[in-house]
Amino acid sequence: MASVKTLDDLFLHTLQDIYYAEKQIVKALPKMAKKAASSELKGAFEKHLEETKGQVERLDQVFEALGKKSKAVKCQAIEGIIEEAQELMEEVEDEQTLDAAMLAAAQAVEHYEISRYGTLISWAKTLGHGEVVSLLEETLEQEKATDSALSKLGESAVNKKAA
Repeated sequence: MASVKTLDDLFLHTLQDIYYAEKQIVKALPKMAKKAASSELKGAFEKHLEETKGQVERLDQVFEALGKKSKAVKCQAIEGIIEEAQELMEEVEDEQTLDAAMLAAAQAVEHYEISRYGTLISWAKTLGHGEVVSLLEETLEQEKATDSALSKLGESAVNKKAA
């Protein structure tokens, strides 16, 4: 981690962290969609892939508004969540159980992102970076909506099929 001495440094580092995370999610979602047995789950992953690509672009706008170059720093948290999902995709043999496992992994990603974006919004307001708050809030709302949609999909279909 680069030297973090101020909240502004921490804010920038966390932006770089979530930028890395979003780029890793863009790489992971197509693999998850391909493995999904449920057409609804496959569609949810494909929809979120397109949203995530837009979130990466939005983060580029945040960096630009702050006068900074878009830069990613390795995010250990997302690495762990994605690694766990990949292990499950290799180990779980039953299609319906795999769908439930991948849905749970996707929700772990969403919860991480919701936490990060909420923190970034709070810090942006505190630091007077009002020009980026709405961009971050737009992404936060998408993440919350995706999490809600995944919960509904799990409760209405995926988890029941796995049981």
